[in-house]
Amino acid sequence: MNSSFKLIPDHGRPILGNFHPAEGFKPKPLIIFCHGYKGFKDWGGWHLMADAFTSAGFDFVRFNFSHNGGTEEQPIDFPDLEAFSNNNYSLEMSDLQMVIDHFYRPADGHMEKRPSSLYLLGHSRGGGIVNLTAGQDNRIDKVACLASVSDYRARFMEGTAHFDQWKETGITYIENSRTGQLLPHKFQFYTDFMENEERLTIKTSVKNISVPHLIIHGTQDPTVDLKEAMAIHSWNPNSELYVIDQADHVFGMSHPWKEDRLPGHMQEAVEKLIEFFKEA
Repeated sequence: MNSSFKLIPDHGRPILGNFHPAEGFKPKPLIIFCHGYKGFKDWGGWHLMADAFTSAGFDFVRFNFSHNGGTEEQPIDFPDLEAFSNNNYSLEMSDLQMVIDHFYRPADGHMEKRPSSLYLLGHSRGGGIVNLTAGQDNRIDKVACLASVSDYRARFMEGTAHFDQWKETGITYIENSRTGQLLPHKFQFYTDFMENEERLTIKTSVKNISVPHLIIHGTQDPTVDLKEAMAIHSWNPNSELYVIDQADHVFGMSHPWKEDRLPGHMQEAVEKLIEFFKEA
């Protein structure tokens, strides 16, 4: 069984999450999972991934970033496009810090449910967030990423006609092919990155990662090329790069995921993650 939680940052938009405890009363390692762009905690088979980790003896947290476009009433998909338009990497970093603080910092002065170890896991854009955090927060004991991006700035496509139009109008739209929505991005997304570029440059943080670091990527990822995983690995030679042949960006999953088991490529990824997180 899992329990839901809600955290309220200063800006007022909630962080909604689910805590999946493993059996037993002793403190256990905690894995905090970050979803990717156009993602959410209930996407696809993430709940099945959570079950696999708890069965393996880990506590597990999945949550929605505060500005991912979901609401308390409708956490799936993107009913709050105003929030989505105001999202940026700084907010996602801050959201993750708040989740870490909630589960790691002693509650009301007591060591209540504090994990024995703290691990981060992120998919796609969320992989970038956990790689940034692991290079900046010494509370992290291990970090792993699935189909992670390696460079946020490159995705702004500076110098193109599209970028110039975005700068001039202050807003641009990306179509969500699954829902048919036009998802808005205000130009603050770019300006916030530039104002915080040192903190938000993945390469810089990855070079500072000193804890065990696993990078998982598929050979047939049409969204984030395998070269990005290879770049991340090159910045931290002590990391492990695990490549899954023929796997796509979501390792065979889709949304909604109606099966009662994970697809083969995702199952392989989860088995590798469990092995990695269990290593001494």
